[in-house]
Amino acid sequence: MLVKCAVLDDYQHAATRFADWGSLGEQVELTVFTDHLTGEDAAAERLAGFDVVVLMRERTPFPASLLVRLPRLKLLVTTGMRNASIDVEAARNQGVTVCGTASNSSPPAELTWALILGLARHLVPEATALRDRGPWQHTVGTDLHGATLGLLGLGKIGSQVARVGTAFGMDVLAWSSNLTAERAEATGARLAASKEELLAEADVVSVHLVLSDRTRGLLGAEELALMKPTAHLINTSRAAIVDQAALLEALMQGRIAGAGLDVFEEEPLPASSPFRDLPNVLATPHLGYVTERNYATFFPQVVEDIQGFLAGAPLRML
Repeated sequence: MLVKCAVLDDYQHAATRFADWGSLGEQVELTVFTDHLTGEDAAAERLAGFDVVVLMRERTPFPASLLVRLPRLKLLVTTGMRNASIDVEAARNQGVTVCGTASNSSPPAELTWALILGLARHLVPEATALRDRGPWQHTVGTDLHGATLGLLGLGKIGSQVARVGTAFGMDVLAWSSNLTAERAEATGARLAASKEELLAEADVVSVHLVLSDRTRGLLGAEELALMKPTAHLINTSRAAIVDQAALLEALMQGRIAGAGLDVFEEEPLPASSPFRDLPNVLATPHLGYVTERNYATFFPQVVEDIQGFLAGAPLRML
């Protein structure tokens, strides 16, 4: 029987470039979609005829309400081994297998530093002025050496960010609900007594936490008010960890110096979003995991997951 497979949200036309889909043989018919589906109705209509759906991270949500509208679906494959936008339990109850792939934690850490450095040295406005034959040197950069870097979360990504911070000569503070002083010291950081202490002391606050009920809205208006007016907030984790309305107000009122943002509550970010226009925001379109090495892992392992499922031995099940 022909197995119909859909790859969603392949914005860079990367799926067929990074993996050998021909190895699946003629049994699998591949369709790659490079646009983004907005809304559950659009997803249900497009995907009704597919047995396998491949998701790029969390670009297209798969809640229970969508899964029940796709009775033909048998296999969901997501890049990465965690995807909060899939109702895995509902999928399991419906007889849908959910598999994942490995993921490299270095690219998000690297992008974090691109955002920190870009804000500190005003790279975008200065480069734009140079390209547009504008003023020669019209901003004054912020020094990182001797400044305090505050990390909310010190897992795989946060630990890498911490080590770079110490290399720059920064004082690195770290906090999470379960972090110990020993674990912090192992990365060159010191444990903050509280989230509030970290926010008050840091010149750069960077978020590296997993989104959960405990971390959703962790930084609201009260927490942002603790930050220095000269401080920058970096979020390459998940938008919902920071109250977006409170962040927007803080940026518009100049209560913090700026923000480097790679994640948003709605993605792609709507054209009307004020985050696109604020001069103190350096925004990127969720590029944290988008690198050649990650894609060279994602898509070959997606193909392996499909092969394993068809052979009756699913791999890397969530």
